[in-house]
Amino acid sequence: MRGCHDTRSSSSCAACKLLKRRCTPTCIFAPYFRSDEPKKFAKVHKVFGASNVSKILTEVPEEQREDTVNSLAYEAEARLRDPVYGCIGAIALLQTKMAELQHDLALAKARLARYAAANNNYSSSTSLGVLENCVVNMSYGGLSFSGQSSDDISQYGYLCDFTHFPYPFQA
Repeated sequence: MRGCHDTRSSSSCAACKLLKRRCTPTCIFAPYFRSDEPKKFAKVHKVFGASNVSKILTEVPEEQREDTVNSLAYEAEARLRDPVYGCIGAIALLQTKMAELQHDLALAKARLARYAAANNNYSSSTSLGVLENCVVNMSYGGLSFSGQSSDDISQYGYLCDFTHFPYPFQA
């Protein structure tokens, strides 16, 4: 854990400073919202409220509290940037970008396979037909295509289709 009640300085934590109250040795915020990080607590307080954060921290086991505070701080930052979708909007945007890059990778692999076949003087009826049935299978959201040229791949779209998600996707 980053901070401990015994090792912290005598100054108030960022939470107690913002709330204008005296910081006690048993303050639940002190180990996680140090006095040199006032904006971190201000954002979390603005989105979740001090009472809710206090309740969350008391319900979470002590060894998980720092991760909890970091998650709350990340979500608060995302909510302040995008009040409607928060971090879900950022995640969906990244997933869409990942699907686009996987599509580009599949196209590049298919073109590379065709180029390699042409340079190795293979007969177009056997090896190009095999290489044309290129399969790109990735763990999450990978593309699989068989018997299609690279120009036909785009008609199938992405497996990670987020068009139903009401977030305005922009690269």
